[in-house]
Amino acid sequence: MYDELTQVDIDKMRAELDERQRVLMPQLIEQVKVARAFGDLSENFEYKAAKQELNRNKSRVRYLERMIKTAKVIEASTPGGGIQLFDRVTIWIEEDQEEQEIRLVTTLRQDPLNGLVSKESPIGKALLGKKVGDTVHIQVNEVYGYDAEIRAVEHGEDDESIPISKF
Repeated sequence: MYDELTQVDIDKMRAELDERQRVLMPQLIEQVKVARAFGDLSENFEYKAAKQELNRNKSRVRYLERMIKTAKVIEASTPGGGIQLFDRVTIWIEEDQEEQEIRLVTTLRQDPLNGLVSKESPIGKALLGKKVGDTVHIQVNEVYGYDAEIRAVEHGEDDESIPISKF
C-alpha cells in the first residue's frame, strides 16, 4: 500500500525529518539526561515528560521515513481537464441548502475543518475529473450519501503554502 503524494509533500517530509533528526533529537536526548539527574525516577515528572517527548519524536521520525519510502509520487495536475488536485471547488448541497468551498489536496495535507479535503475522501473521489454544472453523488458510507452540484472551479496549483499534517 502506498500514498499518492506530490514531490512537494515528499520535500516537506524530508525537511521535517532532517529537522527532527539533526536538531530536535539531540535536544530531547539532552533533556532526558538533565531530568534523569534530578533523582528518583519513580517520582520524577520531568524525566517522564522528557522521555515521552523523545518517544513522540522517534515515532514521528519512523512515520516520516515510512511515508517517504512507500510514497508514489504523482503530478498535481493531469491533462484532460476537470477538477484536479489543489483546485478550489464551490459546491451546492441541496439537502442542506448551503454552498461550500473546498480545496482538493493530498491526504498528507488534509484539514477538513479549514476546507482542505483529501482527494481520497468520498467528496474528493466524487469531484476529481468533473466540471462546473455537474451533479455528483457523494457516498459517505454504506447507508448515507448525498448529491452536490459543482458551482465553480478555480484551478489551483501546489503553491507549497499548505503544511503537512502533524500528529
